[in-house]
Amino acid sequence: MGSVNAFNSETSNHMTRFKDIPVVPSGGKFETEQGFRAIKNGVKRNPRAAPVPRGDKPSWLRAKMPSGEGYRAVRRNVREHRLSTVCEESMCPNIGECWNAGTATIMLMGSVCTRACRFCAVDTGNPGGWLDPEEPANTAESVRIMGLGYVVLTSVDRDDLPDGGAGHYAACVRAVKALNPDTAVEALTPDFGGREADVETVLDSGLEVFAQNVETVRRLTHPVRDPRASYQQTIDVLAYAKEYRPDVLTKTSLMLGLGEGDAEIRETLEDLRAAGVDIVTFGQYLRPTANHLPVERYVTPEQFAEYRRWGLDLGFLEVVSGPLVRSSYRADQVLQKNNVGLEA
Repeated sequence: MGSVNAFNSETSNHMTRFKDIPVVPSGGKFETEQGFRAIKNGVKRNPRAAPVPRGDKPSWLRAKMPSGEGYRAVRRNVREHRLSTVCEESMCPNIGECWNAGTATIMLMGSVCTRACRFCAVDTGNPGGWLDPEEPANTAESVRIMGLGYVVLTSVDRDDLPDGGAGHYAACVRAVKALNPDTAVEALTPDFGGREADVETVLDSGLEVFAQNVETVRRLTHPVRDPRASYQQTIDVLAYAKEYRPDVLTKTSLMLGLGEGDAEIRETLEDLRAAGVDIVTFGQYLRPTANHLPVERYVTPEQFAEYRRWGLDLGFLEVVSGPLVRSSYRADQVLQKNNVGLEA
């Protein structure tokens, strides 16, 4: 995701080339086009790591090829205007369904995160306060060009900024709303270090849905998430968001398959419901590189359906649960309360 401009000697020792173009291997260091150093895919190279197994995933993890006129229209606009979406950059398996529904996810504040969670393949580093001042206007224009009825604005963590990027985030939401007044906005945000004032800044920007992902159960939060993140901090952020703006829907997501038990899943649902969270999504964790945490189990579609029932029984507005579900999966349809069509 980061561009390669220069390499130090440590990096070049592990550098490969494709058609004489330098390629940074996963876990290698590189310099971004903004001039700061980062680690490719977020986690340093582990020479003892076993390779990611190929061809052993169960049949229910096979995604459909994207198709449909809505998908093709969004893709044409993305190509023609050289737009950037998380949908493409993360190779999301649900891109066809979401783009056909007029929904897409855009990542703000660059592609380098200050945190290094061991499940995530986003590059990590210290941007040193860098921000693109044109991003709010460009984001709004991208939403207009793509003709989105629902947009998810997500971002990397930016612990290098005093407010964690909350002010920039809010500016992007306001710009989208000003140019696209009929577009619903979901903000899948960092935790802002738990600072309530920064949470308020984003909540006051005009969005419809505020999301912050708890990612996993309490016991597995470390080592799954960066040490600066915490299970309780995410719970507290979500609880404060609902207290401060009861009219804004709150949402979170968990990955399954990292070693969690059923009792821990149920406990997490209870904690989230006590915090007033409205919407929960469950999806299968898939290991992005050999340097990341291994998959401990593949959760069956039947188990995902059972976890959804648990959540609905606890009173959540909706629980979207399935192997290929990601945080923003069919976000525009979540309030239809039909598991966004997964059961069909």
